[in-house]
Amino acid sequence: MQERRSGARHVISFPVRVKWKNAEGKEVTEDGLTENVGQQGTLVYLPRQLPSVGSKVTLTVTENAAEEVSVTAQVIRLERNAAHPQAAFQLLEGLRLWKKRVWDYAGEIIAAEKPDEFDDW
Repeated sequence: MQERRSGARHVISFPVRVKWKNAEGKEVTEDGLTENVGQQGTLVYLPRQLPSVGSKVTLTVTENAAEEVSVTAQVIRLERNAAHPQAAFQLLEGLRLWKKRVWDYAGEIIAAEKPDEFDDW
């Protein structure tokens, strides 16, 4: 299968909170972790519930409590793997804030990582 995504991704795990309204109109809040972060979206592991494809959600990155980042996003794809359910989100609002506080921050963290020591055994 050919890759349809465009744009770079940072493989990084940030804690997130996702809020949406279910089919009955009740607000649902689910905590999860990012699997990867792009400039215009993210893939998130949500352990209990997944929103429906097409749903609008509020996505809050809670990595830094002093500077939580909340954006509006839409669910574009679901992975209904029982062991590891995931939702892919495309940002609708808050792109500049996301790029500055999430995308750039993820890049800084990854750039600062040191490679593993070579283990000669």
